[in-house]
Amino acid sequence: MSATTTLRRRLRDLAATPAYPWITGAALTAGAAAELVAFPGSVTNATAILVSTASLMWRRAFPPAAVVTVAAGLLSFGADTSLSIAVMISGVMGCYVLGRHRVLHPALLVAGGALGAVATNLWHILSWARDDRLPDVPALGNAGSLGLFAEAFGLTAVVLGAVSMGDAVRSREETRRERALAQAQLIAMERRQAAEAERAAIARELHDIVSHSVSMIAVQAESATYTTPGLPPEARDGFQQIAGTARDSMAELRRLLGVLRTPQRDEAAATAPQPTLDRLDELLAQHRAVGGSAELRITGERVPLAAAWELSAYRIVQESLTNARKHAPGANALVELGYRADRLTLRVADDGPGPPRPGGGTSGHGLTGMRERAALVGGSLTAGAGREGGFAVEAELPW
Repeated sequence: MSATTTLRRRLRDLAATPAYPWITGAALTAGAAAELVAFPGSVTNATAILVSTASLMWRRAFPPAAVVTVAAGLLSFGADTSLSIAVMISGVMGCYVLGRHRVLHPALLVAGGALGAVATNLWHILSWARDDRLPDVPALGNAGSLGLFAEAFGLTAVVLGAVSMGDAVRSREETRRERALAQAQLIAMERRQAAEAERAAIARELHDIVSHSVSMIAVQAESATYTTPGLPPEARDGFQQIAGTARDSMAELRRLLGVLRTPQRDEAAATAPQPTLDRLDELLAQHRAVGGSAELRITGERVPLAAAWELSAYRIVQESLTNARKHAPGANALVELGYRADRLTLRVADDGPGPPRPGGGTSGHGLTGMRERAALVGGSLTAGAGREGGFAVEAELPW
């Protein structure tokens, strides 16, 4: 961070403190008093100068007090043809505060300042006409009389600049606040949508995996009382209790799914079953459709697996292809699926750049999710450099 940026930040923090207007207003009033001691004037002039500077101490607590600041400054200038340095500063600050807090519309503020400047200038013109020490002052409307209003033009320009600067700062801060509010609302909406999507995903998986298993328990326990001959009454009652408990669990599960599910625009997607390994060809076709290259190799005798294993394997392949598209666009991907006697092996390798990859190498959230998927069914997953270069994800899902 540069020294200029640090200094600017410190000054901004200082100006934001509650004591800042009181300290600066008091300091300017003390400076005005010292100036009056060095260059004394009339009582009216001195009083107006002190009122103009002292009123700035209330500029933040009560912004309309700046009207008193500007009016007293013009009064002090009208009472004395010389403009005090303290009044120059307080007048500019007062106009800035009026524009900054938009006490009135900027056009009205500038118009009021211009009228005050013209009134002060006219009073000076009348004073010059009565002063015998000055050359003859041309009458208003005659040749050369326009130059008499140079004071009014100069004061109006100062008022216009200070009010415009204050209004510009106010507009910029309002824009920043609106942008920050819009960004906060967008972030909140994205988080809410992500949470709803996650809840819907959990509900679908509970419905497709848990509810199927519980319903099978209920059916098998209920049918066992009729298909198993010679059951003692105690065993028959036990099967009935198991079936009843399973039905109660199904009811509770349906209630939980009702809480988790949220309304979605695409009802078909909300109620669609979770994908299985039968849809790998479709997944690879989607990968090829966006410019990727993928090949599927299956070894061993393909057997149907439980829903949890099918879903976990599918999601691991899906996330691996997503990572390949993200970190190695255009790379050739190979998906190897091996059915063994007691486990399912997965390997997704590409010939893109090896680790570390942009965005986290082997420790990203996607890889963490794949490891959790594998651990869910008692398996394991590793990711890193492939045997022939590139990047590879390997998993074993035992059953």
